[in-house]
Amino acid sequence: MELQALAFYVFAAITVVSAAMVVGSRNPVYSVLYLILAFFNAAALFLLLGAEFIAMILVIVYVGAVAVLFLFVVMMLDINLTELKQGFLRYLPVGATIGVVLLLEILFALGVLGASKGTVAELAAKGVPVSSVENTRALGRVLYTQYFYLFQAAGLVLLVAMIGAIVLTLRQRPGVRRQNVGDQLYRRRDKAVTVVKVPTRGGVR
Repeated sequence: MELQALAFYVFAAITVVSAAMVVGSRNPVYSVLYLILAFFNAAALFLLLGAEFIAMILVIVYVGAVAVLFLFVVMMLDINLTELKQGFLRYLPVGATIGVVLLLEILFALGVLGASKGTVAELAAKGVPVSSVENTRALGRVLYTQYFYLFQAAGLVLLVAMIGAIVLTLRQRPGVRRQNVGDQLYRRRDKAVTVVKVPTRGGVR
């Protein structure tokens, strides 16, 4: 138990420090690398909780896809760091307020603030057999029964974000040649193929 508690504090401290470095780092590439480190330590925390499925999903999806995509985009774009730092102090009160609200919500959900029902300690005191069901099956039951409509709403939000990204990238730029598949498929033979009669030892002009 002492080893597990020590591992929890180590992983939690590294996660908090790396998350702070994601925001405070001046180099955006370093910010993405710190974000990957935070994801790995968060996955380790889920392993300590016995949620192996969530830990693997965090590593595969966020580290293997999202963080690598962020790193690729950041390295391909020409980011002006001076413009990024200009609005930091202006939006600092709003960001701090949102952070405090999220912290209060987390404390309320954990039962630290107010009287909440269904916390981990209360479930353990009531003798609920939480270890009799695998975490993957338990997560599926919760997502597709109690939070089914919210799960579908999250999917719609992601769909709207994907459509918005496609619309933003498909801009009409003057002078850019685009491929027209219809014209290529329905063009006639005389416009696609040119037959040239080459004379002997004369070459093609």
